[in-house]
Amino acid sequence: MSPYPILVVTAVNAEAEAFRESLDPEKIVVEAVGVGPAAAAAGTARLLTSRPYRAVISAGIAGGFPGRADIGGLVIATRSIAADLGAESPGGFLPVEELGFGSSVLEADPVLVKALRDALPTAVPGDVLTLATVTGTAATTDRLATRFPQAVAEAMEGYGVAVAAEGAGVPFAELRAISNPVGPRDRAAWRLADAFAALRTAAPALNTLP
Repeated sequence: MSPYPILVVTAVNAEAEAFRESLDPEKIVVEAVGVGPAAAAAGTARLLTSRPYRAVISAGIAGGFPGRADIGGLVIATRSIAADLGAESPGGFLPVEELGFGSSVLEADPVLVKALRDALPTAVPGDVLTLATVTGTAATTDRLATRFPQAVAEAMEGYGVAVAAEGAGVPFAELRAISNPVGPRDRAAWRLADAFAALRTAAPALNTLP
């Protein structure tokens, strides 16, 4: 096993604290870097230059696509996708690949994904979308679900963390707990307590990662 710890990056301190209480600080370092893909990329890049890490995991709460991920459950990204990186057109959304400006899809490290799935066997694997503006209407939910049939959740940081990890040559993965369904915004229906409980339950499993 590498002598270096794994870096777990969250958006906000509440997510970080849900992990810290059950993690071995010699094996896992948890830091909150801010909300959104830009803050996530910048914060993760800064942390990855401060000391060596053997891997980085973007973690926290997320919205789950109905029928694909349950509220209070966990999902593990096989890919992190910048779903709104591209351009509008009369014919529909054009991803950045079609514009010739790079890729909106970053693969999670398969070895790290397998280790997470072995440690958390009830977690659902699939694509996790990164959006700077989270979904709040049924129409947008339907468009995203159609464009990304393997998407299980959406959040705001994974792709940014993945970009920083790729730039540093460090394996990347994304782990999310589902607090609400993707769709029309209804904050009263969010089950944040269940999502944070799922993060706390998942945390000890991270200590076992190779």
